[in-house]
Formats: sequence, C-alpha cells, structure tokens
Amino acid sequence: MKYIFSVFLALSAFIFTQAQNTAVQSNLAKEDRLKLSETQFDFGKIAQGKPVTHVFEVTNTGKESLVLENVQASCGCTTPQWSKEPILPGATQQITVGYNAASEGIFEKSITIFYDKGQMKSILIKGQVWKTPDQSAPVNKSLTLFKN
Repeated sequence: MKYIFSVFLALSAFIFTQAQNTAVQSNLAKEDRLKLSETQFDFGKIAQGKPVTHVFEVTNTGKESLVLENVQASCGCTTPQWSKEPILPGATQQITVGYNAASEGIFEKSITIFYDKGQMKSILIKGQVWKTPDQSAPVNKSLTLFKN
C-alpha cells in the first residue's frame, strides 16, 4: 500500500510541475507579443487647467494579429484613446493619453493595456501642475509712450 501511495504521490508531483512549467511558458510567449516604445512619460511642469497629451506606441512582435481589448486609466482625469482594429504582425499602433491638469501639485497616473485574452501591461504618466495666476499681468504703461 505504501508503494502505491508513493508512486501516486510522485506521479502527481510530476504532473503538477509540468502543468506549471507549461503555463509559465505560455504566458511568457504571450507577453512578448506586445512591445512598448516607452513605459512612462514625464510631462514636466504644466499649467493648471491646460490639458496635455502624449502618444505611446505599441508594436505587435508576434506572428498573428493582436487586438488591444481595453486601455484603462487609473482615474477620470486621464483619458486614453486607441484603435480597436487588429495590429498586424510587425505593425505599430498608437495610444494617445490625455491628462486634464485640474488640480495643483505632483501627479503620477497609470494606464493599463489589456490584450491577448487576459494579458496586460502598464504605462505611466507623471509631472507637476503649477497654479496659473488668477489675473493677467499688469499693463505696461511704458509701451503707451511708444505708441504716441
């Protein structure tokens, strides 16, 4: 009885290990299909109330077409736009990410790209929003002298 139990246990461990190795290899192959030109972008200092955009490029490095299933931002102030059309092997597609700088301060927002039935990658935008003045600059009275 001990012999049968030992053989069963060894066989179960072998099958479990092989299944995990196959799953890991399958996931690695799928991840390699989508290549990002960059994973983050720093806007630097931007004015409050002035929306900004940046274009990220993704490339299909696989041998079959690839569809971006969803591109989701971490908050409502960040808006990604992308094409729902399949990316052919070797082709590149653009994801335009907009950020509405409504509040003052440092920001860091993530955008998650869902593709290939459950795979995902993240990109990041960051920067610093400075408060715009409440009123315009004062009139330069010396300029009126030149006009006369």
